[in-house]
Amino acid sequence: MEIQNSTVVKEFILLGLTQSRNIQLLVFVLIFIFYLIILPGNFLIILTIRSDPGLSAPLYFFLGNLAFIDVSYSFIVAPRMLADFLSEKKVISYNGCITQLFFLHFLGAGEMFLLVVMAFDRYIAICRPLHYSTVMNPRACYTLLLALWLGGFAHSIIQVALILHLPFCGPNQLDNFFCDVPQVIKLACTDTFVVELLMVFNSGLLTLLCFLGLLSSYAVIFCRVRGSSSEGKNKALSTCTTHVIIILIMFGPAIFIYTRPFRALPVDKVVSLFHTVIFPLWNPVIYTLRNQEVQSAMRRLLRLHFMGFRSQDGGFHKSR
Repeated sequence: MEIQNSTVVKEFILLGLTQSRNIQLLVFVLIFIFYLIILPGNFLIILTIRSDPGLSAPLYFFLGNLAFIDVSYSFIVAPRMLADFLSEKKVISYNGCITQLFFLHFLGAGEMFLLVVMAFDRYIAICRPLHYSTVMNPRACYTLLLALWLGGFAHSIIQVALILHLPFCGPNQLDNFFCDVPQVIKLACTDTFVVELLMVFNSGLLTLLCFLGLLSSYAVIFCRVRGSSSEGKNKALSTCTTHVIIILIMFGPAIFIYTRPFRALPVDKVVSLFHTVIFPLWNPVIYTLRNQEVQSAMRRLLRLHFMGFRSQDGGFHKSR
C-alpha cells in the first residue's frame, strides 16, 4: 500500500489501554493466561471437525470456519498489545497501522457474514428440512464460504481506501492499544465529516442491519421450533440459542463502536478489548460447550491420541 505525498506521519504512537504500569502488568498476565487456556481449545475444535467423519454436516463445516476466523482474528491485536505492555514506547508504522486495520475489518466482516450464513443453514434445516440436502450441498457451502470472504474483503478494502486518501501531518498519538477507524480518522489534517459518514454507513449500518436480520430470522426459527413436536426440538433450540448468544456477543460491541459518531467515550477501550481480544476466542468455545456431538468427537480424538501415546511409550519401555 503506497503512502500519498501529502502524508507526513510515518508512524503512530499508541497510548495503550492504560497509563498505570500495575494495571498493564495485571492485564498482561490475565490475557496471557486466557490465551494459554482458550487458544489451544480453538485449535482442538478445528482439528476435531476436520478429522471426525461424523461432523461432516454443513453446520460443523461452518463452525470449523468460525473457529478458524476467530483464531486468525485473535492474532491481529493481542500479540502486539501484549508486547507493548512490556515496552516503554508503543509505536506502530503507518503501513503497519493500515495493515492491522485492513485485517481487523476483513476478518471481522467475514465472521459477520459467516453468522448470516449459519443462520440461513439453521433456517433451511428447521423450516425446510426436506430441501436441506439439496439446498445445502457441498458446492453451495463452498460457494457461500467464498462469498463471505469476498464480502469481508470488499468491506475492508473500502475502509482502507477511504483512509489512504486522508492526509496525516500530525499529531500522531492514537488513544488506543491498536489501530482502528475511529481513532485514525481523527488524526487526519482535513475535515473528515464525509469520510466518517461513509464509514458509519459501511461499518455501522451494515452491522446493524445484519444484527436485526439475524435476530428476526432466529425469532422465526424459534416460533417454528416451539410449535413442533419433533424429537430434535431440544437440540434445535439449544443450537439456535447458542447462535443468538454468539450474535449478541459479537454484534453488541461492534454496534456500540461503529454506529455512532466517532467521539471518544471512557468505556471505548474496555469495549474494544473484549471485542478484539476476549470475545473472538470465546465464540467457538461457547458453541462447543452446548454441542454434544462436538464434545463427544473431541473426547474420542483425545482418547485416540492419548492411547496412541501410551502404546508408543509402553512399546519403548518394553523394548528396553
